[in-house]
Parts: sequence; structure tokens; C-alpha cells
Amino acid sequence: MKKTSVLFFILIVLISCCKEQKVEKTIAFSAEKNTINDVLDNWHKNAAETNFEKYFNAMTKESVFIGTDASENWKNSEFKDFSKPFFVRGKAWNFTSVQRNIYINSEGDFAWFDELLDTWMGICRGSGVLIKKDDQWKIEHYVLSVTVPNEDINEVIKVKKEKDSIFLNKLKKRN
Repeated sequence: MKKTSVLFFILIVLISCCKEQKVEKTIAFSAEKNTINDVLDNWHKNAAETNFEKYFNAMTKESVFIGTDASENWKNSEFKDFSKPFFVRGKAWNFTSVQRNIYINSEGDFAWFDELLDTWMGICRGSGVLIKKDDQWKIEHYVLSVTVPNEDINEVIKVKKEKDSIFLNKLKKRN
């Protein structure tokens, strides 16, 4: 009887410890998600306020920005060169997240997200990856996409057809 009671007590302690660790991890991930939300919200805000240094400090030096045009696949330095004139003129872009989902890996050093944005182009979708370096979350990869209602896709295809054909031919010639 004593062995059974001791085993039962040990089992209860182990279950309690596991639950506490799971709760602690959930709380920690919730705090990390809040931090990531702040990083992304401030990143968008810094573009709207044309704060070039703060905007690019939110990104890693190896980051990539994929724009809405098929040709826009920018390494960080290229994206800086492209963006600088907009920031200097005081008119970059103003994107506001209206919905965001954030996911974090089990080690807590890698996150990915998707968001719907209110922009001058209407609703856009952003998605990306952040990594945690030196206890700071930094944007490693960002993709901006224009959303198209399903019932309007045929019209969009018609509008894009000629330019897509030219761009595809250029790509095929490179390969």
C-alpha cells in the first residue's frame, strides 16, 4: 500500500511539473508574440513616418523583401537603395495590419506570420519570417501580395497577361 501511495504521489508531482512547464511556455510564447507584434507594427509605422534607419534596423542584414511586382525580390541592400528616395522625399508607404497570425517554433528563436494589411492598394497580404538574434526579433524575410477576390481573378489575368508573358520570356532566356 505504501509503494502504491508513493508511486501515486510521484506521478502527481510529475504531472504537476509538466503542466507548470507547459503553462510557463505558453505564457512565454504569448509574451514573444506580443513582442513580435510590436516589432511588425513599429516596422510598418516607421515606413509611414519615413524613418529609414528604424525601418531597416528591424530587418536582418541578410533579409529579403518580396514586393508585389514579379521582378521585386530584393536583398536588404538592394531594397535600401530602392527605398531610400521614398524615405528622403518623406513619402514611403503606409500599411496597417488589420489581422495577424504569428507562429513560433518550439525553441522560441524562429517565427513566421501572415497578416492582412490596409494599404493604398486596398487589402494586401504580408507574410514573413523573423529570427531572434541577440535577444531581439528581426525580420528575415517579408512577402507583400495584393489580394484578388476569386470572382475577379479572370479580369486580373487578362490585365496581367501581356506583362507576365514578357517577364516569363526574360526569365526563360536566363535559364
